[in-house]
Amino acid sequence: MNPSRPATASSAAAAPVNLRPAVLVVGGGPAGATAAHDLAREGLSVLLLDRAGRIKPCGGAVPPRLIRDFEIPDHLIVAKARAARMISPVGRQVDIPIEGGYVGMVDREVFDEWLRDRAAQAGAQRLNGHFERLEREPDGSARVICRDAQGETFVVHPRHIVGADGARSQIALQAVPKAEGGRFVFAYHEVLKRPQPEPAGYDGSRCDVYYRGSLSPDFYGWVFPHGDTLSVGSGSADKGWSLRASVGRLREAAGLEGCELLRREGAPIPLKPLPRWDNGRDVVLAGDAAGVVAPASGEGIYYAMLGGRLAAEAVSRAIVHADGRQLAYARKAFMRDHRKVFWILGIMQRFWYVSDKRRERFVSICADRDVQQLTFESYMNKALVRARPMAHVRIFFKDLAHLLGLIRA
Repeated sequence: MNPSRPATASSAAAAPVNLRPAVLVVGGGPAGATAAHDLAREGLSVLLLDRAGRIKPCGGAVPPRLIRDFEIPDHLIVAKARAARMISPVGRQVDIPIEGGYVGMVDREVFDEWLRDRAAQAGAQRLNGHFERLEREPDGSARVICRDAQGETFVVHPRHIVGADGARSQIALQAVPKAEGGRFVFAYHEVLKRPQPEPAGYDGSRCDVYYRGSLSPDFYGWVFPHGDTLSVGSGSADKGWSLRASVGRLREAAGLEGCELLRREGAPIPLKPLPRWDNGRDVVLAGDAAGVVAPASGEGIYYAMLGGRLAAEAVSRAIVHADGRQLAYARKAFMRDHRKVFWILGIMQRFWYVSDKRRERFVSICADRDVQQLTFESYMNKALVRARPMAHVRIFFKDLAHLLGLIRA
């Protein structure tokens, strides 16, 4: 193959790919596809490099703010969850209704491809391949070595790079200071065909979350509806923990052991944002590559798409001002609005997820009406709720009573 004319994602006979784009976006998940879409819509030449066929294990939950902010059409919402059920180690069930709305559920295989196609319709060029390494020309400009779907090497010379290549990002490790040493939860799920008839206790409009040490020593298990399918999964930072075995136990506990298995997926998920997202020159990170998955909940789609949008804004600023230091805008803007949420969720995970005794108390706290309302208002709108200070005071004292053992779980 002529390295100046690599095949595009759609056809080897398509128009030549621009190997000197203004921006190379590596990774076509929600973060990369959003960044590529926003940059292309501004009129910049964008090359979106993505390895076809990769699907991240994900419950697929998208809050109303994501649907609104990123203009997601209703046909991509395969189910609408109107309640969540928290299940304790001893089997106590706490149902939390989602009043006045719903949490959308998406099929990542369909959803991610729609996002990539939208980027292409905005003008981004797509290429099926993967990043190998970043080199520098004598003048300091980027020289990106890539490999296409046929295994042949080609070189891209972008002015800027958006690294959206997932957890353990190679772009981050090669280009961004302090990117090594990140901590991860390893997630695994099985996509099952929706059972017919539905087993007792299953509800296609409810997300079930299991807090049990037998399913995860430091995270949780989930059963999330996806319309004609469902996602059953678990995660753990313990490398020796058998996630496949724990998902098998979860399927049995949920009465889903007889469901048809459609596919299995597994991947690392970062636990906290990286201390830097850019190199101060021409590289900025987004999504899992930047570490933006919420602790405790594992939610990542909204934060990935927001990170992709902020990365695009940072690149635009860097181009307008001819100053690579503008790339730091992405992290500054993200942390300004979400630092406290990530900090609180991190404390929750480190404290409540360490033993079944504490998990039992955590589920008990979730039965509190104040906790339910503030939690879902914050989740749906992606901001800490400050409108009802007395509710926060009540929650604080109830939480303290649980910590001191003054309230029975």
